[in-house]
Amino acid sequence: MPSELTAKVCIPCQGGIPPLSAAEAEGFLAETPNWELLEDATRLRRAFTFEDFQAALDFVRKTGEIAEQEGHHPDIEFGWGYANILIYTHKINGLHENDFILAAKINGIEGA
Repeated sequence: MPSELTAKVCIPCQGGIPPLSAAEAEGFLAETPNWELLEDATRLRRAFTFEDFQAALDFVRKTGEIAEQEGHHPDIEFGWGYANILIYTHKINGLHENDFILAAKINGIEGA
């Protein structure tokens, strides 16, 4: 069942707003299965595993396409059989709803 977050689009963050509280971030986790909060709920991370390098590369390319469409760019680390995605809003040094929108859309990639 798709998350309501996948129907939303990321809005540009100009900074000057507070990041989500830990409780608010925890609330969004229900819509972003398999993601975890890190660094006092200021970062969102998920580790993905794949059968080989090509599958990981294909996933990273699709993730990059979504990131470009949303104008919201995660940190991506990948190699043979894995991809790690770290998301947060740099301008507020913490989490925003945009981060969970991107995570939900990444979850929708086939093979994720």
